[in-house]
Amino acid sequence: MNYFKQILGFAKPYKGYAILNIICNIFYALFGTLSMVSLFPMLNVLFGKTEPLLIKPEWSGLSNIKDYGENYLNYFVTQKSIEGHDDVLIFMVGLVITMFLLKNIFAYLAMYFITFLRNGVLRDIRNKLYEKIMILPISYYSEKRKGDTIARISSDVQEIQTSFLSILELIVREPLMIIFTIIMMVLISIKLTIFVFIFIPVSGFIISLIGKSLKRKSGYVQKEQGQFLSIVEETLGGLKVIKGFNAEPSFNNRFQDSTNRFFNFSNKLLHRQNLASPTSEFLGITVIAILLWYGGSMVLRDNALDPGLFIVYMGLAYNILTPAKAISKASYSVKKGNAAAERVLEILNTVSPLEDVPNAETKNEFSNEIKLDDISFKYEDHYVLKNFTLTVPKGKSVALVGQSGSGKSTIANLVTRFYDVNEGNIKIDGKNIRSLTKVSLRSLMGLVTQDSILFNDTVKNNILLGKKEATDAEIIEALKIANAWEFVKDLPNGIHTNIGDSGGKLSGGQKQRLSIARAVLKNPPIMILDEATSALDTESERLVQDALEKMMKNRTSIVIAHRLSTIQNADVIVVMQRGEVAEQGTHAELIAKNGVYKKLVEMQSFE
Repeated sequence: MNYFKQILGFAKPYKGYAILNIICNIFYALFGTLSMVSLFPMLNVLFGKTEPLLIKPEWSGLSNIKDYGENYLNYFVTQKSIEGHDDVLIFMVGLVITMFLLKNIFAYLAMYFITFLRNGVLRDIRNKLYEKIMILPISYYSEKRKGDTIARISSDVQEIQTSFLSILELIVREPLMIIFTIIMMVLISIKLTIFVFIFIPVSGFIISLIGKSLKRKSGYVQKEQGQFLSIVEETLGGLKVIKGFNAEPSFNNRFQDSTNRFFNFSNKLLHRQNLASPTSEFLGITVIAILLWYGGSMVLRDNALDPGLFIVYMGLAYNILTPAKAISKASYSVKKGNAAAERVLEILNTVSPLEDVPNAETKNEFSNEIKLDDISFKYEDHYVLKNFTLTVPKGKSVALVGQSGSGKSTIANLVTRFYDVNEGNIKIDGKNIRSLTKVSLRSLMGLVTQDSILFNDTVKNNILLGKKEATDAEIIEALKIANAWEFVKDLPNGIHTNIGDSGGKLSGGQKQRLSIARAVLKNPPIMILDEATSALDTESERLVQDALEKMMKNRTSIVIAHRLSTIQNADVIVVMQRGEVAEQGTHAELIAKNGVYKKLVEMQSFE
């Protein structure tokens, strides 16, 4: 129920629609009951049961409403007969049709208004979920499957709409329908109504037993859906490798195992769910059958009930079954929705460890230095960096080199605050980066990674990530600095050409140069290059390296390098081993030391 309360919180902006829905449902329930009661005068006219009454009855309060209704009907029929009208039956039929018409008009209006609330809540949950996905740190997703996250924002949110929010339609309409119907039933016969309500709790108890395991079974279904969506996502991302290693059968088997489990879980869930409707209907008909026997004896043997009223009473009793069945189905839906809500709210309620501190400062310029002060960091159990200290003065280029796993890329992750250090501090101009807003910190930095991360959009829109308000002229200038204009100008639509999923229509060197152009356009004071040329061929590397050198002029740079030939002009080269500084100095100084750096250079010279 806690999940339901949290989901209902999303309905607050739409309370106007909820109020209109409630008003329409009140009228729906009222006319729904009256539509059954309106059959009674028609039955009396058909059976000739109306007694002549010349004096118009007087209203004497709610306690005598039943007698007043019968007397007024008799008076109305008598008056029409005296006037010589033969259209009394037509009038009665018209009354029944009018009641049913009004009932259905208000049913439509109630659904019309609740639609805005349901779809509005669906949109707002998805928006909030996507916003949270963007806020949560990268470390959160290293432990999660992407497909599972996709399942939560798609099918789980849809399940909340169809399950939880269906309650909002029923919460007023069906109980009111039952209340109005019971009032009419009591007015017709208190004795018969008491008899009916002996059996209804028994039926309700039997129905409730069916729904107890629905939440657990629904949780299995939704979890397995996340599993096979993850396999699809991994397949699309690694299609070349799968085909290259003839691994299609292996992935087919993985996917089919998952869909088979989904098939079995879904069958169990739906079998249990489908049992609800026939069970509730059978129990309802059983109550009606007992009612026919007991009420029939009151009509035939005791003459305690008018036959016309008994027929109307039977209609009203059946009228309770529909809303009662809807409520029982909704209770199953809530159990299913509970599992979906739990998965969605798990993300929404997760607190990001990288949230800005209260009253975090906004820093708009870089004027002095970046200082990594005795920092230590671990992703899980083992420290990747240990007591690491480094100062990067403004306008200088600092290169980090070393073998894979020495902690080079971790430095980039920590300076950009994708992760927080476990010990020590990282400061910019003497201010701890934890005391700054993440937006202002990252606005000071440009990032070019080894994997050129581009999006399925035009060249222009990919570049504009760096500076939303840039003109086409500025974009072209950035492309020229990045040595990318030479191929962009030859594309079918120039900067307006779509580059495909992850830039799949371009070569590796072209993609990397677009990434550099994006960083150039942003024009940040600090540039972080994380092995930006390591995956390129010699010709592409030359073009990209030239672009990088142009970009880094008079700019503070942290360069993480695999190919040592690309960083020989750096102001400081830091050689890393197992998370610690092994050597530090210029290229010439480190060669002269005849240590770790010289060995790395010699090893690469033979590659």
